[in-house]
Amino acid sequence: MSYDGKDFGAIVQQAVADALGIDVEEAVPEATLLGDLDAESIDLLDVLFRIEKAADVKIKVSDIAELLQGGIPDEEFADENDIINEVGLAQLKKSLPQIDVVELAGKITADEVLTLFTVQNLTDLVAERAALAAAAA
Repeated sequence: MSYDGKDFGAIVQQAVADALGIDVEEAVPEATLLGDLDAESIDLLDVLFRIEKAADVKIKVSDIAELLQGGIPDEEFADENDIINEVGLAQLKKSLPQIDVVELAGKITADEVLTLFTVQNLTDLVAERAALAAAAA
């Protein structure tokens, strides 16, 4: 995805590769950051910082959480055992179109949701933020 002459896919892939010390070819769009690429939360901060420097788009980890949860209160997103419920799964399917909600139903906890977030999901978020910033300018 590009906007204003910037290839956000390439920027995100390079930021992920640099932050994780991997080859850029490993940072494929479908790779999950915390799963496939073994990033930790501190690595995610590094990735976001690198994206901000390269693309002039600021994204915080809380922005990712907001995207994933869609403003749905915790008690409506997951049950008392922290398992994502139907409402939560429907929201996740909107923000992470690649997931299989049938496979995840009754299995995934709120703490595990971020492990579904891919390089492509981050690229989409960066492009969306850049477009919003440009529209506001």
